[in-house]
Amino acid sequence: MTDRSGIFAADDPFALTRSWLAEAEKSEINDPNAIALATVDTNGMPNIRMVLLKDIEDDAFVFYTNYESTKAGEIETAGKAAFVLHWKSLRRQIRVRGLAEREDGPKADAYFASRSPKSRLGAWASRQSQPLKSRASLMAEVARVAAQRGLATERPPFWGGYRVRPLEIEFWADGDFRLHDRFRWRRETVLDAWQIQRLSP
Repeated sequence: MTDRSGIFAADDPFALTRSWLAEAEKSEINDPNAIALATVDTNGMPNIRMVLLKDIEDDAFVFYTNYESTKAGEIETAGKAAFVLHWKSLRRQIRVRGLAEREDGPKADAYFASRSPKSRLGAWASRQSQPLKSRASLMAEVARVAAQRGLATERPPFWGGYRVRPLEIEFWADGDFRLHDRFRWRRETVLDAWQIQRLSP
């Protein structure tokens, strides 16, 4: 069987993720970097939502959000997160579980500055996850911020990134007769070498 996915020969899960994402960018109609991000609250109740993966580093994955949001609060409490990338057009997915930490420095500043002016204003104006009286009140806050901050190029103190350092990454590629290919990279700590294991479909 031809390994069109590259999964059999891979020895670096981050390089393989970049490769799969690059292929998805050619075939997915919208947001090939969308991830379903899972967190858990203090009662053990899970939460999940879609966010955009913005960077694949040599040993971590990075996304950005409001630090006052529900997801951020749950990440701060647990120090852990999980997510899945799924590409219907390629019939592939990647599952990630790991430790989460803030990306609150120059890298976050640079990404915020790269966003469109309206997106920057929206980040300043929105109190993400908090009750909102009306859309009109939100737009009034956007107008107030625009008058006060202009293009709002400075990153808000309550907005930044999270870096997920995985302890487990699983690659799944569709196979004939539902005999899919699944490979799991696992390590006990972020300093350990990866252990790679093939899983039953």
